[in-house]
Amino acid sequence: MKDLKNPELKRELLICAAAGLVLAGLGLLISPLCALLVLGAGLVLTGLHVWFVRRRYREIAALSRSLDRILHGQDQLLEDNAEGELAILRSEIAKMTLRLKESSDRLSDEKLELAGALADISHQLRTPLTSMNLTLSLLAGEEDETKRLRLTRELKRSLERIDWLVETLLKLSKLDAGVVRFEPEPLTAAELTERAVRNLRIPMELKGQELILDLGGAALTADPAWTAEALGNVVKNCVEHTPEGGTVTVTARQTPIFTEICVTDTGPGIDPEDLPRLFERFYRGKNAGEHSVGIGLALARQIAAAQNGTLQAANRPEGGAKFTFRFYVGAV
Repeated sequence: MKDLKNPELKRELLICAAAGLVLAGLGLLISPLCALLVLGAGLVLTGLHVWFVRRRYREIAALSRSLDRILHGQDQLLEDNAEGELAILRSEIAKMTLRLKESSDRLSDEKLELAGALADISHQLRTPLTSMNLTLSLLAGEEDETKRLRLTRELKRSLERIDWLVETLLKLSKLDAGVVRFEPEPLTAAELTERAVRNLRIPMELKGQELILDLGGAALTADPAWTAEALGNVVKNCVEHTPEGGTVTVTARQTPIFTEICVTDTGPGIDPEDLPRLFERFYRGKNAGEHSVGIGLALARQIAAAQNGTLQAANRPEGGAKFTFRFYVGAV
């Protein structure tokens, strides 16, 4: 019997045999019948002990085989035992293996997302870099001063696009890593909006767009720089999707529960198919502009969420897009 090769079982059998012989010897002092009864009882108890031990070892062996199959990538569910310490052990191992599998699946998904993000980043960087190389080639052989100025402006725009992309990606990385330290302070919606649209007024003037502000006395508690970044990205998105001569409106209202800031435009609105994925990184909707990257809105929502806020997108009944920030009263 292979079970007898188990040193623990052999040791237990030897101890039982020695105890049985000692008891049988003591019983012999009383009478031969007593000695036989003690010896018989010892054999029965030893047999029962061996049976229970073998059963337990078989269950442990089955558990070991199940674990081996799991380690080799087979989806082998551990069988449940009714009761007992072994059942508890089996249950705990089952929970552990389930958690490890979930962690493994999550890591695999994150690797795929990372690979996709790196591919998107490479693509977004490659486009302006290719344009810059071409522009530099044309600039080197161009003698006309007017054309050289035009090519220089194009080169500057490509550099600004790369600078904005890298800076935004670094901000997203900091938010993901949890190293951003927000410094909330009381400020009015008017102060926040002015800071957010400061660099957008000239592009709007060039497109003949009107910026309407209706902010009243609404106030909130938030990090000025990061929140202005979020609001500015949303306004920038509206400016890009609003035709020449259009209007971008920023309104605000304050309630006992939250401060709401809405940004609306008179553009074509958001395609219904794009709404569920609008805030995904690198997602470019059907109405995305030529130079759209797809990270500005993702950064805006992440900044809002990190400050006890929300950012939602919708279409206005009269046409155009509507973005709504809500910053809730309380800890930011």
